[in-house]
Amino acid sequence: MSGRFEHKKSLGQHFLNSDYVPKLMCEAAGDIAGKTVLEIGPGTGILTHEILARGAKVVAIEADARAISSLEETFADEIARGVLTIFHHDARDLSDLPRFGLEEHSYIAISNIPYYLSGSLFRSLLDTDCQPSDLVFLVQKEVAERIARDKKESLLSLSIKAFGTPSYISTVKKGHFTPPPKVDSAIVKVGDINHVRLSGLDPAQFFHLLHLGFGQKRKQLLGNLSQQYNRDALTALFTSLSLDTTIRAEDVPLTQWVDLTKTITLLK
Repeated sequence: MSGRFEHKKSLGQHFLNSDYVPKLMCEAAGDIAGKTVLEIGPGTGILTHEILARGAKVVAIEADARAISSLEETFADEIARGVLTIFHHDARDLSDLPRFGLEEHSYIAISNIPYYLSGSLFRSLLDTDCQPSDLVFLVQKEVAERIARDKKESLLSLSIKAFGTPSYISTVKKGHFTPPPKVDSAIVKVGDINHVRLSGLDPAQFFHLLHLGFGQKRKQLLGNLSQQYNRDALTALFTSLSLDTTIRAEDVPLTQWVDLTKTITLLK
């Protein structure tokens, strides 16, 4: 494939240099033939090529004009046939996904994303009224482990589990990228994406509570929450929810965070 150009450090660009990883990513997404795939930051187009080869239609969002010129040359036929559409857009703002022709649960997101955008891109595609049905991201290995393998919860893991089911697919060594990053990466999938888990809740209240609970990691959850709520009332609430009063935020599963959000508003 053509499309050689110098990476931009400011954009966090690390380009895949073989079709091995794109195959793994597409396999993780399942049968994508005939489906619409959102690809964020296609770069040189190696992943784009694999997605198209499997019969999917690609909507690509790319911030680098040089990459777009290269992609337009490489995929001139696919663009002409309407199976690839490229938008020159900064993925840090995905507040209006329908503008790209996407509809709720009508597409799959498959992307090799910049490390520094991982958290915001998960949030943008999950906490929205235009969710994908499934999501496959190539992220920093440590981030993938925190999301899908760590026994302790985190702000990131709970923010993802609130909308879908994450799974760790495969480790990707740094040599699969040009230039190679300083650390290894991993493919993570989020499936069964929906709003059901937070049904009946104000998402803003849920995430506010998460941030408050994880405010000081070394403190117990009760202590963190007592900065805003009455400690005695919290103690009674914890007991009613079978929550140990000495528990830390990282040891509370999603279901209990949901229960806590539903009932804590009664303390105000």
